[in-house]
Amino acid sequence: METPTEKSDYLLLFRGTDWYRDLSPDEIQEKMTTWMAWFNGLVADGRCLGGQSLDAETRVVSGKARNVSDGPFTEAKETVAGYFMLRVSGVDEAVAIAKDCPGLPYGMTVEVRPLMARCHASELAGSSPASATA
Repeated sequence: METPTEKSDYLLLFRGTDWYRDLSPDEIQEKMTTWMAWFNGLVADGRCLGGQSLDAETRVVSGKARNVSDGPFTEAKETVAGYFMLRVSGVDEAVAIAKDCPGLPYGMTVEVRPLMARCHASELAGSSPASATA
């Protein structure tokens, strides 16, 4: 009997919102069909838990005064265009999936990030002497 392999969660962040600018409408349709087939295949085999495209319009809240400003303030090639949430065997599998991104030949980049159960600050707070007495 084979032992099930533990899976890890990763986020693929797709950067680049203008990858299609130099393509014709027919080429865009062809690339979007390829993109959706890639996504649907990952979902069907249980490696992708979901994903979403992100609108370019944003608001950024920052600082003690909680100032709100319009954004993003990055170049179009650096703007996060969307994401996939993966559940895979490890970083190598997540990177292999990222390498299949249909947008890569058109200037898009894919950032592979592991999802953590707790942030580092939370882990530090949980291990502090003050939390042990609470």
